[in-house]
Parts: sequence; structure tokens; C-alpha cells
Amino acid sequence: MSLKGRHLIDPNDFSLSELDEIFDLADRMADDRDSFGNICNGKILGTLFYEPSTRTRLSFESAMLRMGGKVLGFSDASTSSVSKGESIADTIRVLSSYADVVVMRHPKEGAPKLASEYSLIPVINGGDGGHQHPTQTLTDLLTIRRYRGTLENQTIAFCGDLKFGRTVHSLISAMSRYKGSKFVLISPAELRLPGHLKSSLLEKHNVGIYETENLEEVINQVNVLYMTRIQKERFFNEADYMRLKDSYILSRSKLKDSREDMLVMHPLPRVNEISYDVDDDKRAVYFKQAEFGIYVRMALMALLLGVNVNVNRK
Repeated sequence: MSLKGRHLIDPNDFSLSELDEIFDLADRMADDRDSFGNICNGKILGTLFYEPSTRTRLSFESAMLRMGGKVLGFSDASTSSVSKGESIADTIRVLSSYADVVVMRHPKEGAPKLASEYSLIPVINGGDGGHQHPTQTLTDLLTIRRYRGTLENQTIAFCGDLKFGRTVHSLISAMSRYKGSKFVLISPAELRLPGHLKSSLLEKHNVGIYETENLEEVINQVNVLYMTRIQKERFFNEADYMRLKDSYILSRSKLKDSREDMLVMHPLPRVNEISYDVDDDKRAVYFKQAEFGIYVRMALMALLLGVNVNVNRK
């Protein structure tokens, strides 16, 4: 089935074979970016960011510009008609006549899904509250695949904020579809993975799950260590945030017992949960991970738009 005209709201909206199609194209773009510089001539990306973003917004803009397209939209809802009370439904109806594809980030869970129900163009969820972040998940999957060669039979440790972390929720849900996936969940008791999500993983995919509060206990057992920051913006109580914000700090010394081919990943931005002395360790791939986000978003938009990607390779 073609991806042309489809929406991406949840990572599981696409089959595994459709994800492979995106990753295969992203690999081609990463290896020969210049050959795809004109495939989106005449196409426009609309950006609706109701919540602050740096990497997601700029990587989408970079992706479209690198394919020869253009970008319009807002990065601050207070400067748009939203401040006058315009509904999401009306905003997306109007933008459907201005752009060819749209990415939306919103603090309310389900907002991009609602937009997709009124949109005449493909809608991409750029993150909705603590719910999903599917293009970060595609980025993470591509990163693991490029470094480890396969997405099957991976043991992934998620460390930090597993309660509010939408990147964690998206990736663990997506990885559970691959054969042999096992998950190690490292967090304070207050920030554990939501029970409903854990139950769903066990019921649907019967994946292996181990929970602990001790990073050092399990660091030598995993293929991927996925660090996350404790998200101040998700807390209602400042005192709770201050108490938990330094729960896990990965340093070079803590890597001494990990596998030589383990990957250290992070969706960024980091605060202090990964020390700077980790950056030059060969296991640290989070900056390459951010770079891969450009290629996966290029591939995604090209396929949703149905443009010709059979370019002449240089």
C-alpha cells in the first residue's frame, strides 16, 4: 500500500514493511543527500507548533528545504489566530489550502489526531503532550538499525522519566512489534512506565520487561541505553521535580562495565543526565541520532507526498 496521502499520528499507524520502506529511503538519503535536492520543488510544509521545540521543528524545516520545498507556519501559538480562540479544526482546514503536508506539536494528547480528521493533507504528529512522538521514534528505529543492522532481538534499557516521556512511550510501543525485543525499565518509583502501557505490551506482544531503580545493576546486559531527561514542564509540583531531577546521571566511569557495542541514545535536549565526558565515547550516538532525524523526516514527507524518489544517483 502506498504511503501517499496518509497521516502519521502513532508509530503503529504503519506496518513493519512500510517502516522498512521509510528506513530504506532514509538510508539512501543519508548516503547521498544531494541527489534528492529537488524532489519536493513546489511543495510546502506547514508547521503548527503550539509547544516549544528546537530539534523537531528545525529538522522538519531542514528536511523540506533540503528537498527543494518551502516552509510556512508558526513556532509560537501566541502569534497566531489561536490566541483569538481559533479551533484546531478551523486552523487545519485553512492550512490545508496553503500547504501540502503539515506537522503539528501540541501540549494536549490527541490534538494531532483531531487535526487529521479535518485535514485534506497529510498530518504528522510532532509530539502531543506525554502521549506520542512518532517521528522521534522513526529516528530512533533508524539509528538502531544503522548501527546494529537489525531491529530484532534487541534488549533496550530506558532510563529516567518513563511516566511522562512520550519518546519512551512511542519507542517501546514500536519496538515491541519486533521479534525478540526485551525492555529494562530504569526509573524512580514515581516515574515508572504507566501501568496501562505496560499491561498493553504484555498482553499484545508478551515482551520481556524488567523494572529496577538501579542503572549500574543492568548496564552490562543491554544493547541500547536510552537516556531521558526528567521533564520539568510535565510536573505540577516544583518540589517533586527538584527531588527527582538528578536521579540518574550517566558518566564515563559508569560505562566501564557496559558492552563495547552498546549504544547510548538520547532524544535531546539533555540537561545533566549525560555527562559531557561521555560525548567522545564510541558508544555515544545521540548527536548522530539527531542527524538521522533529518533523513527519516525527508523520507517520510517524500513518501506521504508521493513525489518521485527514483532519482539518478551520483
